[in-house]
Amino acid sequence: MTVKVYTGKNLEELLNSVAAEKGVSVEELTYTVKEEKSGFLGIGGRVEAEVYCGKDIEAFLKSYLEQFFTNIEMDAEVTVTDDKGFYRINVDAQNNAVLIGKNGRALQSLNTIIKAAVSSEFKKRVGVLIDINGYKQEKYKKVCSLAMRVAKDVRRTKTDAILDPMPADERKAIHNHLAGMESITTVSEGEGNQRRLKILYTPDKSK
Repeated sequence: MTVKVYTGKNLEELLNSVAAEKGVSVEELTYTVKEEKSGFLGIGGRVEAEVYCGKDIEAFLKSYLEQFFTNIEMDAEVTVTDDKGFYRINVDAQNNAVLIGKNGRALQSLNTIIKAAVSSEFKKRVGVLIDINGYKQEKYKKVCSLAMRVAKDVRRTKTDAILDPMPADERKAIHNHLAGMESITTVSEGEGNQRRLKILYTPDKSK
């Protein structure tokens, strides 16, 4: 799939036409003008632009993953949800252990590949998170439970603690989970796959 190119007499007409075709508002469209020619006295003008919307990103992600599972001969059902411009993908597959890998590394790699593919396709950074049979949601519960126990120890001993390296989405889950905890703040430190979360004793912080 490539981003579709549309033509019209002017940009306003073009965008209104595409919005009607896709069943979205003009504000939901993203476009790049490829060529624009002004007509004589307003007659004969022409504009050409690449245009897409969130539905196109959803369709690309679904198609890309379905093709991926077809290629590896694995049955899987793919659903994609647009969460305010962040795309959450859920895969229902039988052989989930292979897809998830040890400590979720295979799943993380698949997420990286998909994110790179969709960002390249639409020429912008697209946020994507893939989950397989609810693995990620269960992982969030576990890491947040662990982080809460560590945070309570930090508050009791007044000594900061550092968690093991983990993916950005898991660090974010902990950030959000501990955000309202009195005397505790969290920061990420480190580079690449060694980036980890630090839980800090912050006595001046209230709920």
